Amino acid sequence: MRGTHGPGHDTTAARPGADRHRSPDLRYLTQIAQAAEHMGFDAILTPAGTFNEDPWITCAALAQATDRLKFLVALRPDAIAPTLAAQMAATFQRQSRGRLLLNVVTGGDPVEQARFGDHLDKAARYARTDEWLTVLRGTWNREPFDYTGVHYDVRGAAVFSPPDPVPGVYFGGSSAEAGPVAARHADVYLTWGEPPADVAAKLQRIRALADAAGRSVRFGIRFHVVARDTSEEAWAAAERLLTGIDPVHVARVQATLAGSQSTGQARQSGLHSAYRDSGRTCDLEVYPNVWAGVGLLRGGAGTALVGSHREVADRICEYAALGIEEFILSGFPHLEEAYEVGEGVLPLLGAGAMAVGR
Repeated sequence: MRGTHGPGHDTTAARPGADRHRSPDLRYLTQIAQAAEHMGFDAILTPAGTFNEDPWITCAALAQATDRLKFLVALRPDAIAPTLAAQMAATFQRQSRGRLLLNVVTGGDPVEQARFGDHLDKAARYARTDEWLTVLRGTWNREPFDYTGVHYDVRGAAVFSPPDPVPGVYFGGSSAEAGPVAARHADVYLTWGEPPADVAAKLQRIRALADAAGRSVRFGIRFHVVARDTSEEAWAAAERLLTGIDPVHVARVQATLAGSQSTGQARQSGLHSAYRDSGRTCDLEVYPNVWAGVGLLRGGAGTALVGSHREVADRICEYAALGIEEFILSGFPHLEEAYEVGEGVLPLLGAGAMAVGR
């Protein structure tokens, strides 16, 4: 599960006759976190960006209202020093009794990067992330850590008590620049949802890079979900998400996304390009039960698994067969869809089948 920006609904557009926004206040976010924990999800993801609540503060608060749930906290090398991040992670790990995971976000939108005062080009951003992760892990060593690079120069970096356990590092990126960074540093490589053949090719590339670096990497995937008792109900619910959306607004969103330097964003946008040319809703189903409609109205993860509970479970198993071990799932609205997936889909996967919900 994920979301700290109006987590009840996507807020990029409003459907006539419905309030599509729920304020991400702590009471509502607590409901979501407790529902996810109750339904058996392993963890929740919180994004990092200028239109979201701060993930560190939000997750620290939610940790006090939950017992088992882990928190995949997104953080950006352009916004925080690695030594400070190392200290914050160690503190969070102690105070939450080991429930922290880290999602390192390099960033791909030059407009948003500029809001953080970051004006590096794409290659330099990934080079900085590489150094950032080197310093982060080095700071967790029990001996003072020295490092001199292009972007960081630290002497005697350390935290008084390293995190125990060390948080798993999640990292995503589809570009040529991202792959080697993932191979050297990621515990879990993340991809946005794409048709299985495209995902398989991406995983093969990252595996090869990790092998060359003498490491192994696990894999996770990010999907929205629209699951119902029947396939017909699910597709009707998915199509309602687009009801009343002005095509002019879609064009405006897509024009903004076209300015992104993210290879992953370009791949997501390509999944619904046929629909934007034809206007046929059938062109949004890019693979059985894989729907690209979400990406018409928002950046980032733009695909959803749509179908009956059994169909969605079958697709999850299909991706698991490719080597995907962790699934980051969300829906609109988060609270209701946590129960829909938790009660309808998870039981079909079998106990211990995979980590679902991170």
